[in-house]
Amino acid sequence: MGHKVVVFDISVIRALWETRVKKHKAWQKKEAERLEKSALEKIKEEWNFVAECRRKGIPQAVYCKNGFIDTNVRLLDKIERNALTRQSSLPKDRGKRSSAFVFELSGEHWTELPDSLKEQTHLREWHISNTLIQIIPTYIELFQAMRILDLPRNQISHLPAEIGCLKNLKELNVSFNHLKSIPPELGDCENLDRLDCSGNLELMELPFELSNLKQVTFVDISANKFSSVPICVLRMSNLQWLDISNNNLTDLPQDIDRLEELQSFLLYKNKLTYLPYSMLNLKKLTLLVVSGDHLVELPTALCDSSTPLKFVSLMDNPIDNAQCQDGDEIMESERDRQHFDKEFMKAYIEDLKERESVPSYTTKVSFSLQL
Repeated sequence: MGHKVVVFDISVIRALWETRVKKHKAWQKKEAERLEKSALEKIKEEWNFVAECRRKGIPQAVYCKNGFIDTNVRLLDKIERNALTRQSSLPKDRGKRSSAFVFELSGEHWTELPDSLKEQTHLREWHISNTLIQIIPTYIELFQAMRILDLPRNQISHLPAEIGCLKNLKELNVSFNHLKSIPPELGDCENLDRLDCSGNLELMELPFELSNLKQVTFVDISANKFSSVPICVLRMSNLQWLDISNNNLTDLPQDIDRLEELQSFLLYKNKLTYLPYSMLNLKKLTLLVVSGDHLVELPTALCDSSTPLKFVSLMDNPIDNAQCQDGDEIMESERDRQHFDKEFMKAYIEDLKERESVPSYTTKVSFSLQL
């Protein structure tokens, strides 16, 4: 018997592979459509858009409305055009009025203030941000015309006592630095209107001498380690805005109603289990934001829709980052996270102002993705 030879029609084999290729291309098309419609692609698009906006210094409130991010590229172009228009018009305006009285400095290549600054004692405003500067020099006492000290996101670890010599100082912003204390001499700046010490992470108290600041209307000491409302804050009789969120508060003082002019009170991300009934005596209070995770007792009148008070209870649900990091990296990432969280809340509160009513509670889920 001879050998058996199996002969295949080549057209059959070709048809088989063509069928497989068609099926594979069809699967690829469906997969591409699925990814295009999936939430993951949407999150990736929003993530990249937010990163681009942050890189270009665009405020989050511009592109985040009511908790939703507008990823329209035309919006980004419009924002950039408006920014360029403002930049082109500002020098003309400021050149006429105040450029000679304003000092601005930014960039991580700056580790100390320029020597020539000491001679410019006529300056009324300092705007210094995103530098590696650690020390504010004692010669700051020479700047008697100073109105605004805007020093956010630097590496400042100490404020000199001489800051108390600035009798005309109206605004002090030392947010997101490395301060562990505030000099009591700041209490001598009796014309101070705004004080922002948020995001220093290690700040635990304010000196009693700040009780002298009777003109203060705005205090932000969020994202620190306060275990109670500072006594000096309770004595700021004209205070209208108080943000003490993201601290270690477990209760509020019974005499919180001493702040008779208080209009906005931010308490979220603390460990409060109850709110004192004295809160009902804050007749001018129009915004109260708390974390509802631990809150078990509060005056029911605070939630009464018939009052002008907007009561917001945030149900926070953070996801812990399990990655191993050294101490410095954790501190810096925490500082960035707090800053981003603060920008989110600013946008959220701005949106609340435009609403006639607020939800009974808001769930805010934090998460991170590697894409």
